Amino acid sequence: FGDLRYERVGLILKPEVLCVKDEGDSSKFAAIAKKASEAGAAVILKSDSVDSFKAALAEIGANRPLLHAATSENIDDMSALAKEHNCPIAVKADKVGDLARLSAKLTAEGIKDIVLDPGNKPLNEMLRDNVMIRRLALEKLYRPLGFPTIAFPGEIADNPVDENIIAGTCIAKYVGIALLSDLKGEVLFPLLLQRLNIFTDPQRPMTTEQGVYPINNPDENAPVLITSNFSLTYFIVSGEVEASRVPAWLLILNTDGLSVLTAWAAGKFVGDLIGPFVKKCGIEDKTKKRDIIIPGAAAIISGDLEEELPDWKVQIGPREGAHIPAYLRQNYA
Repeated sequence: FGDLRYERVGLILKPEVLCVKDEGDSSKFAAIAKKASEAGAAVILKSDSVDSFKAALAEIGANRPLLHAATSENIDDMSALAKEHNCPIAVKADKVGDLARLSAKLTAEGIKDIVLDPGNKPLNEMLRDNVMIRRLALEKLYRPLGFPTIAFPGEIADNPVDENIIAGTCIAKYVGIALLSDLKGEVLFPLLLQRLNIFTDPQRPMTTEQGVYPINNPDENAPVLITSNFSLTYFIVSGEVEASRVPAWLLILNTDGLSVLTAWAAGKFVGDLIGPFVKKCGIEDKTKKRDIIIPGAAAIISGDLEEELPDWKVQIGPREGAHIPAYLRQNYA
């Protein structure tokens, strides 16, 4: 579980939840729940037995695991457990109307942390119910359905391929928690990436913090490169510099998440801003080599930058990131 971590444009993508399913042995259920909690995961306890829940909560109740699930038959006992341990609770029913009645009952008892489980059913019916739940909550402001939903694609599918398809549908169409039958990197990574792409606001560019970044253990004789703080630009440039094996300093200028050309067009990657940044960022204390390499796409700013930095030699680098390794090896290795 802890090894399934992926870095994407500066973000760490990883699974966050482990679901412990009761097989009838309450002591074993509690022991596995404790191990899952110690792994650093959010824990879901899945059982039909109140006694099993009590055994597991004695071990990890302070971590507030999600109790799955309250039904029309056991809702009184489950709500009492949830209130006693201050745990979130899932309600389960095959019909959306029954689901709403169960959540309304818990809400009336003062329980606010609720998850909705519309049950395991064919993909088309699961999709229909999740869309209905979301629309009623948002368009009709129907509060009993204004909670996240949970799905178990592995309990619906007959094979791993279908499970992955169902999980992808869950992410796209409003399921809040999707539980897989197994955590395999080749299945997990595309789903994490799908989630990232759907829930990243396109109006808020992903950015890297402005500053000085050492690459390949640079010293005072290492060259200096500068680029914008658009995350994708940073990771492309830093990756290519690292691949060159040439020690270098990489300066990241705050351009509000714009790429180099866009930032230049907006007046945010120009000599008047780069010059003061170079003087204030501390790079002059780190290197004696006064070579600063600007992106080839922004070659037009070289004259202005030379006026701002008379003690520096402004070099025009490659237009494409893929050409950076050869450029650095040829000129600075």
